[in-house]
Amino acid sequence: MRIGTGFDVHGIAADRKLILGGVEIPCGWGLAGHSDADVPVHALMDAILGAAALGDIGKHFPDTDPEYEGISSLKLLERVTALADAEGYALGNADITVICQRPRLADYIEEMRRNIASSIGVPTDRISVKATTTEKLGFTGRGEGIAAEAVCLLVEKNINDYKML
Repeated sequence: MRIGTGFDVHGIAADRKLILGGVEIPCGWGLAGHSDADVPVHALMDAILGAAALGDIGKHFPDTDPEYEGISSLKLLERVTALADAEGYALGNADITVICQRPRLADYIEEMRRNIASSIGVPTDRISVKATTTEKLGFTGRGEGIAAEAVCLLVEKNINDYKML
């Protein structure tokens, strides 16, 4: 078993859609970034890559490459999952926390979980997504950006008696 952590931050952009966990959230603004700036998915990708000792998303999907401009982060998550798979690992579970003062995310959490699980190819009960605020403190509290952190457990695919699989 291997554990990985990930963290991501993107600033607010008035001219973009807000995409979190593959869900378009209507709020009149989005996040700045080369791809769709989906911070919870970016944090999870870094957690998976870290657990497999494969670097980070910047190494695999540089923001200087036009191929990734505007791309869905769920597509990139599929590629990260394939990289971990090639190393002999499968996702045991993942826990993601989205940190923002606004918008409120409670109504979108289940759809985020389903989207992420589908992109990885695991049951939804292996993906946890939570949202929290910083009680109006810091850049997220002031509404200047959104952050996310993730932790994941990768298991060797050849462990047949691992009960989570």
